Amino acid sequence: MIRPMINRDSQFFWDGTAVDELRIQRCNACAELRFPPGPACPDCGALDRGFVVSGGVGTVFSYIVHRHPPVPGKELPIVIALVDLDEGVRMVGEVVDVADDQIEIGMRLRVDYHHVDDDLTLPVWRVAEEDQ
Repeated sequence: MIRPMINRDSQFFWDGTAVDELRIQRCNACAELRFPPGPACPDCGALDRGFVVSGGVGTVFSYIVHRHPPVPGKELPIVIALVDLDEGVRMVGEVVDVADDQIEIGMRLRVDYHHVDDDLTLPVWRVAEEDQ
């Protein structure tokens, strides 16, 4: 499996997934939310960062179905979606337990967590209860 790069800007995110929390970076100066995380606020330029815990629910903005080439540690096809979180940020992630011909724009998803090993937990997306 290809592992994500974890650095000082994203460590809080991965610490969150380890305890089943979807954390979104928040600027402590202006309260702007952002994803992916970075060193400075794109709105005000402040370096004072914190985070909020997302409710973990969002809507499919767009998606792709990856059929080729093979991905180490993954079975194809893989459904990847851009998810608009209810908090107002967009994040990309794998959608699981949805057939590649069932995913659709506007579908409501909820976050879940795939515990790969003791050092890595990945957020994945499933159909939200109200859409099943």
